[in-house]
Amino acid sequence: MAVENDLVLVYFEDKPLVFARIESILADSKKDWYHVKLLLLQVPLQVVTWILKEAYINGTEFTMNGKRMRLKKVESPVEKETPEKIQKDETKTETTLNEKGAKVISLKDLKRK
Repeated sequence: MAVENDLVLVYFEDKPLVFARIESILADSKKDWYHVKLLLLQVPLQVVTWILKEAYINGTEFTMNGKRMRLKKVESPVEKETPEKIQKDETKTETTLNEKGAKVISLKDLKRK
């Protein structure tokens, strides 16, 4: 289930409409329904509260005023580092370890010549 501070993409009639951050999810008086407060990431920013079932928060399609809607959790794309890329990065700069064992990169080596 999407949780507070997750980013979601709101779909309207199967087309992406707006990104939103889930601000809060509070139980409704009806069983299995929730008040979902969304911060719509648009200009100007707007806060809306929708009453949704858990299935709808998890991406199942629902309707609002007869229009199909859907929330899809947004995952950050992670760039996979290949051994070649790691090797190239290490040869670009001279690194050392400080007293705590942390990697220290010299900014002097990164400066353009």
